[in-house]
Amino acid sequence: MNRAALKKFVDGVWTREIVDEITEYIRIPAKSPDFDPKWQANGHIDRAVEHMTRWAKEKIKALPGAKMEVVRLKGRTPVILIEVPSTLPKGNKDTVLLYGHLDKQPEMTGWAEGMGPWTPVMRDDKLYGRGGADDGYAIYASVTALLALQQQNIPRARCVVLIEACEESGSYDLPFYIDHLEDRIGSPSLVICLDSGCGNYDQMWLTTSLRGLVGGLLTVSVLEEGVHSGDASGIVPDSFRIARALLSRIESAETGEVVLADVQAEIPKDRIAQAKVAAESLGEQVWRKFPFTGKTHPPTEQGAELVLNRTWRPQLTVVGADGLPAPASAGNVLRPKTSLKLSLRLPPTVDAEAATKAVKKVLTAKPIQGAKVKFETEQAGAGWNAPPLSSWLEKSIHAASKATFGKPAALMGEGGSIPFIGMLGKRFPEAQFLITGVLGPHSNAHGPNEFLHIPTGKNVTACAAMILADHGARG
Repeated sequence: MNRAALKKFVDGVWTREIVDEITEYIRIPAKSPDFDPKWQANGHIDRAVEHMTRWAKEKIKALPGAKMEVVRLKGRTPVILIEVPSTLPKGNKDTVLLYGHLDKQPEMTGWAEGMGPWTPVMRDDKLYGRGGADDGYAIYASVTALLALQQQNIPRARCVVLIEACEESGSYDLPFYIDHLEDRIGSPSLVICLDSGCGNYDQMWLTTSLRGLVGGLLTVSVLEEGVHSGDASGIVPDSFRIARALLSRIESAETGEVVLADVQAEIPKDRIAQAKVAAESLGEQVWRKFPFTGKTHPPTEQGAELVLNRTWRPQLTVVGADGLPAPASAGNVLRPKTSLKLSLRLPPTVDAEAATKAVKKVLTAKPIQGAKVKFETEQAGAGWNAPPLSSWLEKSIHAASKATFGKPAALMGEGGSIPFIGMLGKRFPEAQFLITGVLGPHSNAHGPNEFLHIPTGKNVTACAAMILADHGARG
């Protein structure tokens, strides 16, 4: 393989085509079903599917025998399936699965002036807008990686590209498609997922673990209707105070440490060692990448501990609230109820169903002052801990990273969840996993000012192509 020529080819496709395609994709408000219950009627997910498949249909003509289909199961979000035959000697039935998603997070407030979730803006090699980095680039990168190998006649295994439209809602439609397409997907020996993060933009990052998630709505009710606070306070409990006290059963309000034993897990020694190496590579960027305000600071400046906090330790976040009027319209009223939307990140090896039961039990047991307490589960997803790397893959990722970024790859867990990976990990326990992505410092997936770092997108695409080639040549 001529690696320089491969990279030049990939860079050219990105510059001439992919950037423009993702720019137009950003304009489509293809919010995930949890955030757009009327997604079918609104048609934005279908628009995103049509936009991506129009490009892919033309490009895969250069891949002999390749075919593409938009698969639709009744009442479920669609998936894009691209099947590309092997170019290895006849009889080789090996398969690589390349994964991404096209659904998006909601708008979120706080976008910089001149920017918005559906308003693409290019500044300094960064394409701003919702979904470009999470995860609109995946189908373009996957197809381009295959084209780059085809251009040099580099042998590779059969490849299946799967792009879903429900990931940001927990991928609840995906298991049905995995079952429905079982024969066409086959048994992949390598899974490439282009939906993860990178610690910096200077090297390739391999995700070694993902946290699980328990998400739900905690509601504390104390009255049938609001009453004058001067009349009732001291007699009727404040629903927010009770909700706050209940959360203290899960985490320390002072330190943020999760104290619920049922959601704890021992951190493997190899992950601790990898966290130390990653922290050395990142330095203060481990925490300085976040837009702290004022004198806010992390619980510690020890990089390895912070890496483990966001990848292997449980953490609770209140991501939404109801029953609280805006300050400008808030009168002196003791409110009837408070609802808090909770997101509890779980260690990769904790059972999500057991954790959900434990959370519900601890929040609803022994209600304070007899308040009515309800916890409604909205998400319960397992985490994932990668199997040991095969020697060929370990060598390949470092070689690819050196050839594209100029530095060896780095390994680190991610704090978020990709339900698809845990699902495949159980179904294909012998498969190797290459989980990587472009979500680096300040890229702000799910928040305002999300951006796709174009040079990293190019390099990750080239890395994927080189690793596909090494997979095919491994013997």
